[in-house]
Amino acid sequence: MFRFWKRANWKYTILGGGKRMDNAGYNTGSFDGLHQVSDDDDDDDDEMVDIAGATLDFSNTDDDPPLNSGGYEEHSPGRGMNGVGGPTAMMDPLEDPVPGVGTYEDFNTIDWVREKSKDRDRHREITSKSKESMEALLHRISDAFSGWLLMLLVGLMSGALAGGIDISAHWLTDMKEGVCLNGFWFNHEHCCWTSNETTFQERDKCPHWKSWAELIVGTGEGGFAYVVNYMMFMFWALLFSFLAVTLVKSFAPYACGSGIPEIKTILSGFIIRGYLGKWTLIVKTITLVLAVSSGLSLGKEGPLVHVACCCANILCHLFTKYRKNEAKRREVLSAAAAVGVSVAFGAPIGGVLFSLEEVSYYFPLKTLWRSFFAALVAAFTLRSINPFGNSRLVLFYVEFHAPWHLLELGPFILLGIFGGLWGALFIRANIAWCRRRKTTLLGHYPIVEVLVVAGVTALVSFPNSYTRMSGAELIKELFNDCSLLDSSQLCRYKQDTNTTAGTSVGNGLADRPADSGLYTALWQLSLALLFKMGITVVTFGMKVPSGLFIPSMAVGAIAGRLLGVGMEQLAYYNHDWDIFRGWCTPGADCITPGLYAMVGAAACLGGVTRMTVSLVVIMFELTGGLEYIVPLMAATMTSKWVADAFGREGIYEAHIRLNGYPFLEPKEEFEHKSLAVDVMRPRRADPALAVLTQEGMTVEEAEALVASTRYSGFPVVVSQESQQLVGFVLRRDLLISIDNARQRQEGVVSSSQVLFTEHLPAQAAEAPPPVRLRSLLDLSPFTVADHTPMDITVDIFRKLGLRQCLVTHNGRLLGIITKKDILKHMAQMANRDPDSILFN
Repeated sequence: MFRFWKRANWKYTILGGGKRMDNAGYNTGSFDGLHQVSDDDDDDDDEMVDIAGATLDFSNTDDDPPLNSGGYEEHSPGRGMNGVGGPTAMMDPLEDPVPGVGTYEDFNTIDWVREKSKDRDRHREITSKSKESMEALLHRISDAFSGWLLMLLVGLMSGALAGGIDISAHWLTDMKEGVCLNGFWFNHEHCCWTSNETTFQERDKCPHWKSWAELIVGTGEGGFAYVVNYMMFMFWALLFSFLAVTLVKSFAPYACGSGIPEIKTILSGFIIRGYLGKWTLIVKTITLVLAVSSGLSLGKEGPLVHVACCCANILCHLFTKYRKNEAKRREVLSAAAAVGVSVAFGAPIGGVLFSLEEVSYYFPLKTLWRSFFAALVAAFTLRSINPFGNSRLVLFYVEFHAPWHLLELGPFILLGIFGGLWGALFIRANIAWCRRRKTTLLGHYPIVEVLVVAGVTALVSFPNSYTRMSGAELIKELFNDCSLLDSSQLCRYKQDTNTTAGTSVGNGLADRPADSGLYTALWQLSLALLFKMGITVVTFGMKVPSGLFIPSMAVGAIAGRLLGVGMEQLAYYNHDWDIFRGWCTPGADCITPGLYAMVGAAACLGGVTRMTVSLVVIMFELTGGLEYIVPLMAATMTSKWVADAFGREGIYEAHIRLNGYPFLEPKEEFEHKSLAVDVMRPRRADPALAVLTQEGMTVEEAEALVASTRYSGFPVVVSQESQQLVGFVLRRDLLISIDNARQRQEGVVSSSQVLFTEHLPAQAAEAPPPVRLRSLLDLSPFTVADHTPMDITVDIFRKLGLRQCLVTHNGRLLGIITKKDILKHMAQMANRDPDSILFN
């Protein structure tokens, strides 16, 4: 974790390092005042800022460059100066666009209404011009087709990267245990595919694959060989984790973590420059492979959503309408989130529903279609690469032979209760640990933390085969339905000679008594469950790419398998009980432990993330178990209800609140009876609201007002006496336009008037030319009356994506409410620290 002093001139200093970084996002000339804090409610000039433990490197703006970027010096000086009025002709930004106007500072929220209005105007202009010439008609057709072409490119790029990540992670994971003599680039499975010397019982042993003990000491048996394999396992785990955290810290601090909390915040309209840039994409792709291969208790599914969004953001720069419009870009990012889940699980429909239910803030019907198309392309690309080597798209294909019985809903609901309790416990424990990381010296040493956790994980996991294997392999093992020749330890059953248990019944096997090997496996699974529950708490949130889907599913799958085997043995030895009589007769295949593992996995993942519909669809796409939707639904809803009883926030919402992001949760209800006048600023004891008048102010007075305040925008009124509202102007647009007028409009001095009026008022002959800025005005800012209930105001902010709303009384301006004001008020009402909201 890195900490920064946030200063009023947008300069940050690394504590202890002495290195200063200026916000290079808008190096557009001489107006230094532009780089002042655009946050409109910071309490101190020196405020500690900590964003997900990442370095705030404002020089990296490749994901969100300033729209119409370029210095004013590059703008043609002839325009607006050599017109009819000669050298002293006034510049009007409406007729002569100014570079940088309409763009946003870093760590600020976009104006959804303005962005959608800009897109509608652009579309109307293209439509009207298409009737004039064939070239304009072709331009309209290409503009309409560009969104589908972009979705195609996002799907292809994300699918290719996901396939490469899957193959590389599988290879490096196997490298911890040995190497293939036919080619070091083969993983264990591929190495033994062509071997004719493998047996069915020992299918993983072939002469071409050598363990590290066999290569170093010449034998794979004995205590010394075990120690050598143990040491090499720990060496590779530490090396992979060290490389991952070092690359993240040195080149792309935003590549750490899951990325989903930040993606949700960005999709709500917040700007984090560099978070979806090319360096973040490159480093996250590489370090994700290393982090997963190190054996840490994390998954690659969440980070793949971040990777897909990086791909979409980079490809947006190829298309003008997405490059120049923040709202349109976020439609593409919503589709990219669906692509990420599609390639992570091989679940395109579940990915679309995940984006709709869990991630997206604005999801129109058009985005739904394009998300579906992009997820389809990505799934097709991944299937073409075939990273799992089984000619299937899904990660954990299962084929259960026995149908479930209605009485089994009881155990399924128990798994839902366990998943809800685990989810609530995990969120509280993980947030407490991450808060400790932020506020103690632990956060200053991310490399040491990662190495210690990786070392402990490798040390404890190697002796237990169920913790030694990767999370995906463990889940696949737990979902497995035992066949007659299955060599898995979880399928060690006795052959019962008293019944037909040893023979197949229908398509499956009859329930059989457990052997000692199965009991040993159950003890190992119990230890693995405790270890996974503890180590995942401290692993999620470290400075390496870390997903939560696979670890959460592994915890639930272990618990489900344990309960499933218990139910199977209970039914076998007590088939004459009333609850089993009639459907679980001797020799019947009535209990499927793998089904319980699948239901438990869904329950725990639902308890942690609070997903419902999308989770059920992902699970049946992931496993192919369409017949088991009802058990999945029952367990998922139960886990959500139980977890919500302890707190309504999922893990991603909890991390958003921990990092202070300005995110208005759509699922959270505002239950207080506050009024707009109770939340607006200025408060009763505050100075009067800073406003601009539509005429009568000079350039010097306007610049002085901006320099003396820290607001991101100013209301414009008729006069200071009347306070009758005219419109609203953004601080950034005002500064850019005034500075541009000084450079390009001859005669503009500090005493020049700043006019927001439609018509030019009468002026003295010797007066300097005024600066006309009416085109900057939002002439229809959203306003509410002072007695408007805050629940209605909050709904307006959520549904329209507002940055601010003005408060009036009988048409007279009283104050302003920003999104940050609402979040602070909600935090205060919930007895939380309102100063935890860091950004606007």
